[in-house]
Amino acid sequence: MTRLLQSFLAAAAVICLVPAVTLALTPYSQDFEALDQSNPSALGDDGWLAFANVFDAGGGYLYGYGPFPAPNGGEAFSAIVTDQGGPEQGLQQLSVYSDYANPDHGNGYLIEANVFQEQIVAAGDVGHTWTFDFDAKLGNLEGATTALAFIKTLDPNAGYAMTNFITVDLTNTPTTWSSYSLSIAIDDTLPDQILQVGFSNTATNYEGSGVFYDNVNFYLDDPSPVESGSWGEMKALFR
Repeated sequence: MTRLLQSFLAAAAVICLVPAVTLALTPYSQDFEALDQSNPSALGDDGWLAFANVFDAGGGYLYGYGPFPAPNGGEAFSAIVTDQGGPEQGLQQLSVYSDYANPDHGNGYLIEANVFQEQIVAAGDVGHTWTFDFDAKLGNLEGATTALAFIKTLDPNAGYAMTNFITVDLTNTPTTWSSYSLSIAIDDTLPDQILQVGFSNTATNYEGSGVFYDNVNFYLDDPSPVESGSWGEMKALFR
C-alpha cells in the first residue's frame, strides 16, 4: 500500500469519525438589479421586512408595529429606485425612508423606521464571524433626521430584548457612493436568537429621511475560517 493511499484512507476515517458542523445562518447578496421595480411586493418577496418604533419628543417609547413585508414604493419605508447608481451600483438601488403614512409625524413624535433581513442563529454558528457590507449614498435626509445601518440580535425568550446592536452612523454619509462594513462574532449566548441586518432612520414632522443603498452582502468572514466538515483534517494529512 502506497503512502498516498494510506493517507487517503486515514483521512476518510477522520471524516467518518468527526461530524460536520451545520451552520444555520446563510449568506445573502443583493444588488437589486433583478428585482421588478413595478412589483409592490418585490422587496417583501426577497425577504425584506419593515418595523417601526414610535417615541415622544423626549425619547419616551410609545408603541411599535410590524414586522411585515417591506413595501416597494409608496409613502412608507422603502422602494426600489433607478438612476441613483454609479458604475458599481447599476440601474436599480434600494431607498429607505420614514413611514410618512403615520400621522404621528404631525404630532412631533419620532418615527424610527427599520428595513431589514433576519435569520435565526443556531448552535453551529458559534465561533464564526459574519460580516454585513453595503454601499450607501445620501438622499433627501434633512433637519433633525438621523440614519444608520445595523446588525442586531434579539432574544425571543427574554421578551425580544436586544442583545447586540452594532451600528454605523449614516446621517452624514456623502452624496456620492461610499462602502461600509459591520461584523458580528457569534458567541455561545446567541443560538436561537434572531439576527437582523439592515437600515434605519428616525424622523419627525415629515422631514426628509431617504438614504440609498446597494450591493448588500451578508457573509461568513472568519479570520481563520473553519473548514466545512473535516476537509481541513483531510488536507492536513497531505501536507
